[in-house]
Amino acid sequence: MMRPLLLTLTLLPSLALAQEAETQRFQLERTENGLVRLDRQTGAVSLCQEANGTLSCRMAADERTAYEQELDLLEKRVSALEERLAEAQTGDLPGEAEIEQSLSIMERFMRRFMEIIQEFTNEREQQEPAPNRT
Repeated sequence: MMRPLLLTLTLLPSLALAQEAETQRFQLERTENGLVRLDRQTGAVSLCQEANGTLSCRMAADERTAYEQELDLLEKRVSALEERLAEAQTGDLPGEAEIEQSLSIMERFMRRFMEIIQEFTNEREQQEPAPNRT
């Protein structure tokens, strides 16, 4: 019973701070033609009009241009990445000769590795005394 109360008392201040930070993100200033909204996190400025009890905001012209330029840049990057991905997927796969060569190298490696293990095993057996059989 005490823990839920303690948890609630601990979380309430942090929830209040989070809500306060969110409500303070935007700042509205009245102008002759409506309102200007400042986003304190991004610095973006929007022009707002009040009609029929609702507030509708639009980006400023220079902000809109910067936004569209960023979108164009991102579209170009996505297109370039899609092209690279398509090229990588249709790239040349190894032919039969290359596969055989790779398998031959792996086989030689495995045979040599097994020989080394056998050498170590033989050396160990020679170094260990024979077990007593009674």
